[in-house]
Amino acid sequence: MTSTQTKADINFEQELWKAANELRGAVAENQYKDYILPLIFLKHVSERYQGRKEELVEAFKDETSDYYTTDSEEQNYILEDPDEYLSKNTYIIPKEATWQFLQDNAEQDNIKVLVDDAFGVLDDTLAQYRPDLKGILPRIFVKSQLTPKQVAGLINLLANPKLSEKENPGSDILGRVYEYYIGKFAIAEGSGAGQFFTPSSIVRLMVEMIEPYQGKIFDNACGSGGMFVQSLKFLQAHGGDKKNISIYGQERYDGTLRLCKMNLALRDLSFDVKLGDSLLQDKFPDLRADYILVNPPFNVSQWHPEDLPENDPRLFGPKEEFTTDGNANFMWMQTFWNHLSDRGTAAVVMANGAMTSNNKGEKNVRQFMVDNGMVDCIVRLPDKLFLTTGIPACIFILSKNRDGKDGEHRERLNEVLFVDMSKLGRMESRKLRVFDETDLQKATDTYHAWRNVIPSPNEASLRGTKQSVNYEDESGFCYSATIDEVAKQDYKLTPGIYVGTEAVEDDGIPFEDKMETLKTQLQEQFAKGNELQQQILENFEKV
Repeated sequence: MTSTQTKADINFEQELWKAANELRGAVAENQYKDYILPLIFLKHVSERYQGRKEELVEAFKDETSDYYTTDSEEQNYILEDPDEYLSKNTYIIPKEATWQFLQDNAEQDNIKVLVDDAFGVLDDTLAQYRPDLKGILPRIFVKSQLTPKQVAGLINLLANPKLSEKENPGSDILGRVYEYYIGKFAIAEGSGAGQFFTPSSIVRLMVEMIEPYQGKIFDNACGSGGMFVQSLKFLQAHGGDKKNISIYGQERYDGTLRLCKMNLALRDLSFDVKLGDSLLQDKFPDLRADYILVNPPFNVSQWHPEDLPENDPRLFGPKEEFTTDGNANFMWMQTFWNHLSDRGTAAVVMANGAMTSNNKGEKNVRQFMVDNGMVDCIVRLPDKLFLTTGIPACIFILSKNRDGKDGEHRERLNEVLFVDMSKLGRMESRKLRVFDETDLQKATDTYHAWRNVIPSPNEASLRGTKQSVNYEDESGFCYSATIDEVAKQDYKLTPGIYVGTEAVEDDGIPFEDKMETLKTQLQEQFAKGNELQQQILENFEKV
């Protein structure tokens, strides 16, 4: 478990929101992201290019360097060689597409034209080496109602040294700014913003629980790519190498997919993300992922299951028995299971209703999943974790790695772990709850203790990990149920059914004495109520 401090998604660098206010009046709040985030992306790519160029210039002066040379022609040749930049995961950026050029010309009357032109040039430049990035920088400034003064104000504010990776090496400052704005835009956009934003409290919990150290990571409702970014942070916190993960994603909305591509490119991640409706247009039919991290749209109705082929490989059974047009939640579940590798694990955010729905097309799938040992863990979440919806949510952890044959996890095919986090978290604001580090630690340690083989002290030392502790049920928080127990509850998966309520501390007063005291108090209150009623009637008589 990493010690990274969880931050509330609405409480990072408040002055950045003031920058967005440069757009107020000319741009709708739900479009702020379309103007600010591409500028942040251009700034990042430009700084990376300039940084690599300065490294080469310094290397020319270093007699111990392979680049040492006093020949100006050779220096120019090296500085203009694309491979010298590609080797460091960056690109040669034409002058008119650099951040410095925009900053130098910010006060010009034609700055909107210059920004759009810079986007066009940078888009073409990147597409030469990364065709998948083509189209992520649309020309939208000239068409907007923004004034040149507003655009200049935005550029000048983003030029603040505090927002420069050059001035803050290793701080991931632009990535953090990017995350902040996505969160802020989610608040501004209301319920629709849930299409591309999952608060970091939830994403961190999912990532810490299933531990995506290496392999293929898939999110076929990937939004702006938050699941992938948090996976990278987890990997880095545990000394892993991002070269050991491959990223695949699918997203239904073109604008959101652009955000995702920029977000991943900011982190120098290689990826394959595609546009399309994952329920009806699966763009990765042959992909089998080691980890799936996903927050699909909740309770989607009228999604047209009749358009599915009868032999769709994702379905657990006949289409009329295992789908319903009224809700796509369990079509998502079947899709995720189909995309897991033989040892794969999925963490899925889902509406609470999925735990208990009795609709045939949903309950049939849930029962099939339980009976066939697919469900590893269910986590109930507290309210107010989401910025954009009041729908209560939970996490399903599905796993094909439950047979205990990998040497790290025990056999648990006949068990399901239930965890109730509904009382955890703290209110960061009136509307938003976040998990503290202790909350995340409690949930992830519980799941790992239940799932993992307990190594001997010597084994733990060799692995460089602390020795696990034995799992124990905790009243009100966690319970390991057998599949028979779940079946007896009609396959309802609400953790509260299994974990019970927390034990109330005994105060030593006999029950009979408590009842007598309550009876006396109630009689006194009734008497006072009668007196008050009589006084009111007497006052009416005097009017």
